[in-house]
Parts: sequence; C-alpha cells; structure tokens
Amino acid sequence: MDTKQRARRADPEETLKLWRAYKRTGDERLRDRLVLTHAPMVKYIVYRKLREIPARCDVEDFISCGLEALIRSIDRYDPEKGSTLEQFAWTRIHGAVLDELRHNDWAPRSLRRWERDINRAHHGFTTLQGRAPTKGELSAAVGISVAQLAKHQADLSRSDVGSLNMLVLSDDETAIERIDTLPSYDTDSDPEFAAARESAKERFRSAFERLPERDRKVAVLLYVDNLTLREIGNVLAITESRVCQIHHELKRRIREELSADEDLFQAVA
Repeated sequence: MDTKQRARRADPEETLKLWRAYKRTGDERLRDRLVLTHAPMVKYIVYRKLREIPARCDVEDFISCGLEALIRSIDRYDPEKGSTLEQFAWTRIHGAVLDELRHNDWAPRSLRRWERDINRAHHGFTTLQGRAPTKGELSAAVGISVAQLAKHQADLSRSDVGSLNMLVLSDDETAIERIDTLPSYDTDSDPEFAAARESAKERFRSAFERLPERDRKVAVLLYVDNLTLREIGNVLAITESRVCQIHHELKRRIREELSADEDLFQAVA
C-alpha cells in the first residue's frame, strides 16, 4: 500500500482488543466498528483489480462481495494462529474478489493462463528485439505450434465481450452498428414465451413481496434508484456493512424461493 494507505491502518493491538470485546459480548455494534475500520482495505483491493473487472460488471458489486468477505473474516478470525486481523482479512477479501472475477469471466481459467503466457512471451520478445514478434516467433517463444497459437488467440477473441453499438463494416463497406448485423428473434411474438415470461414475473413478484419490508426497501434503493451501499445506509440510518448483510440475505432468500423455478427463469432470461 502507499503512504496514505499505511497511515490509515488501524493499530493491531487496538483492533485485537476491539475484536476480543466483540467475541466476548457478541455486540454487533463492535463488529460494525471493525468493519468500518477495515472497509478502506476492501476498496483498495477492488480498485487494484479494477482493470480486470469486466465492463458489464458494477464495481459496487465487487465492493459488496469484499465487505461480505470482511464480515466473515471478523467472525472466523483466530488470533492464536499468529496473523493480525488485517492480514487474515486481506487474504480472505482478495480471494473473494478473485472468485467473483472468475465467476464473471466467461473464459475458462486454462484459457486465461494461455493469455498470460502469450502476453508474457510477446512482451519479452518485444523488449529484447525492439519489435513485435511474428506469429512463428511468438509461437516458438510460447512453446506451441503456429496452429495452436492461432486457436488460442481465436478462443480469447471470442471470450471478449464487446458492445453491440460498436461500429463494424457491412457487406457494402458502410459503417453500421454491430447490433444491426444480428438476426432478429422476436420472442414477443411467441405466445408460449410471452406466457412463460409473465409467469416468471409473477413468481418473482410473489417471492419479493414475502421479503421483510427493509429487505424490499434495500432492493428498491439499490436496483431501482441505483444508490450505492453507503447512500442506502444513510437513507436507512444503518451502517454500510449492515446494508451489505441485508443485501446478501435478500439475494439468498430470493434464490431459495425461486430454486424450484430455475429452468423457467433460465428460459426467459
């Protein structure tokens, strides 16, 4: 971390004293203090990984994931194992953010390893030779055939999600948006699909109405009003970590409520 980050670090002895008080009393207000003390670490880890977060994903989701990992770390921390709470939480938060990245990455991990190997070889060759390698030189540097290199690069290209509004060339060499090159599948004109979609909406509404009032309010503020977790905490007069807990719990309840209808929701997604 840089100087400012180090300056904001909590004193390990004070943190341990606060953690012991929380474990002794079970007072959630003490846990919230621990969460607030270490919350900047969550944002630091997430923003370090920002370049790897897919454009379609919301950074707030990764921060929420990191805060959930922080809360779990506080509950599972064991000072007898020799690490400070900060060290223990750092490892767990970093792992949770990586897992979330992998969950949102459509490419398998093996393909990402090839991507790193190819990029490393390309960079090394360019540094030594002062020019970009040919396909033959690059494949030799990676230790695979030209055909294998082409296959991996094609797989990587397909794994990258681009905007449908990106301009591409049409058959008559004019620039059009990519969405205009796709075939149209008008599902709205399919009565069976329309009925399934309405059924899915109704089941979701029913499951949502069974949530506690505060859970519903958090969901509306987050997904309809597009407020951040901190802004929601200010509106409801609770801590950001408590909003994170409520958000995690309502997602779990919704998933459980709709688990029997998973095939229906996949069909109309």
